[in-house]
Amino acid sequence: MEEEIPVNFCKNNRRFLYKYLVLAVVASCMFVTGCSDSSVKKYIRDVETQTTEKADTDAIDEADTEAVAMAEELHRNPKAVSENIDEWIPKILDQCESDFIGGHLIDEGFLYWYVSEFGEDALTPIAEEVVKTAQDAEVWFTSCGSSIHVLWTKYCEDTGFQAYSLENVEYKETASTEEVVLTFTGDVNLGENLNTVKYMDSCENGIFDCLSEELVQLMADSDILMINNEFPYSNRGEAIPGKAFTFRAYPKRVTVLNQLGVDIVNLANNHMCDYGELAIIDTIDTLDAADIAHVGAGKNLEEASKPYYYICNGRKISIVSATQIERTYNYTKEATETTPGVLKTLDPTKFVKVIKEAKSNSDYCIVMVHWGTEGVYNYEIDQVSLANAFEKAGADVIIGGHTHCLQGVSYVNDVPIIYSLGNFWFSSTGSDGVNRKDTGVSQVKIKDDGSVEFVFLPCVQQDCKTRLCTDEAEKQEIIDWMNSHSGSAHIDSDGIVYKD
Repeated sequence: MEEEIPVNFCKNNRRFLYKYLVLAVVASCMFVTGCSDSSVKKYIRDVETQTTEKADTDAIDEADTEAVAMAEELHRNPKAVSENIDEWIPKILDQCESDFIGGHLIDEGFLYWYVSEFGEDALTPIAEEVVKTAQDAEVWFTSCGSSIHVLWTKYCEDTGFQAYSLENVEYKETASTEEVVLTFTGDVNLGENLNTVKYMDSCENGIFDCLSEELVQLMADSDILMINNEFPYSNRGEAIPGKAFTFRAYPKRVTVLNQLGVDIVNLANNHMCDYGELAIIDTIDTLDAADIAHVGAGKNLEEASKPYYYICNGRKISIVSATQIERTYNYTKEATETTPGVLKTLDPTKFVKVIKEAKSNSDYCIVMVHWGTEGVYNYEIDQVSLANAFEKAGADVIIGGHTHCLQGVSYVNDVPIIYSLGNFWFSSTGSDGVNRKDTGVSQVKIKDDGSVEFVFLPCVQQDCKTRLCTDEAEKQEIIDWMNSHSGSAHIDSDGIVYKD
């Protein structure tokens, strides 16, 4: 028996509930009759357009009435269903090893939604390839331009299902539809009274006088830019007694990150806790207010463990981080269920769970980890052991830091690793007293065909400034050094990392 659709329901709830009224009616008629005509999508989008563009109440009321009439008409007179749709959906569901594809619940509701969004033609490859690739996200991408993980996110947005899966998810426009470029730097320290910060404060153009034009441009051209934030932002707290080096930057310093276009920061490092719990809380609040994402620390363990997700060019990318440091001292506090701190991975058990979660909800999982021994140029056996655990958990790329110097590149199976990016902009001199410190940036380039290109670009920090190496001889010298400290991988003259 048909139920009358209450027009006042739309009027009272306006734009938010309006879309879901039409979706509910459409889904109902599609389920009963098999209707899959592409006009469904047009009706829904007409509703969205009308409710968005109408500014005054009377106009919105007219749009409500018109849209309800369209939905009722569709319910009374659904278009004839194609013969294929009745065969395809059962076939897809029957051939799957379970109800889950790519970690997501794929049932009739999802598949009808998919057809309403992309049309029957987009379901054809899924039906044809399901026997061979039922759990392969790539077949969905080639069919409609979005992976199964992105589709699931959109499905949850449209239906309100699993709202928790929309947390820490950001859509990001890219400079090119052919690739996504993520750029990662090593340690950055804006701590008060450091020579680098004093120098920056004396410069007419601030941080832009501390980085070369080529480097600033490279960072600006990145679709996603991430740094290792090696300090808390706070005016509160007391320095940890007994710790040799403690850092703190005033909250106003976060504007430097905004100026550089930083999108996300790693907080899982051995200086985040330098000024206690209050400073950690202030750091989280400061970054949130500046609209800068963060991973690896939080006001409790749940927050510290959360991945951050980006949706770019139809693919979903997760970023997670944790710190191995310290290995002997306990200045750096791990977050608990009720107290602020970082996520630790000296014992990788917790972090492995985070990586598995992130990978189950994304096409690519990038791991940033704070590990190793300060001033040691060769990566160590415990770093290799952790890298193996991360790879098994689902990491696609591993980027390390903490040692304040460069370490080499390697592969674990098909997962590229750079063990340390060293200091990006940290202090005027290194621990060895040398004013010049070789450093670099890593780039992860996700191509339209799904392949990943991993890149290392040499940089030099000297006299409180960091510059991208543009002299070919200097650039090659650093690459040669990196190759001499690497295993199972090498960097070519263009900075591209290859598996040996």
